[in-house]
Amino acid sequence: MQRQAGQPVMVDCFWHPQVRPTDFILACGDGNSRLTSLRWSQWHPDSAVAEGFNVVNDCKPYCAAGKFHAYRVIVRLNAPQPWKKRPDLSHYTQLSLVYTNGKPDGFGQWVDLPLWN
Repeated sequence: MQRQAGQPVMVDCFWHPQVRPTDFILACGDGNSRLTSLRWSQWHPDSAVAEGFNVVNDCKPYCAAGKFHAYRVIVRLNAPQPWKKRPDLSHYTQLSLVYTNGKPDGFGQWVDLPLWN
């Protein structure tokens, strides 16, 4: 999607700016957690909101043999800051997930994660 002036981005694992991505990898090192089927209802200069799924590997008995499970989530992005790689762009630095129907073992109903820059 084309970026509008002043609109923050999400920075993906390959250091590409993304606006309203439909999929986004959260665990860049191993791909064991990702967001899929994202439908964005808001994308503003200070925050963004989407619904979709967090697909997480249960890593049982270990990650290579684990199974992926999809959990419905509400995604909220906030705390935009200038991106160090491209200071002309701002990027969201905080991601929150709210699990609306089940959640991975060991996770709370609400999870806050920093986004890389």
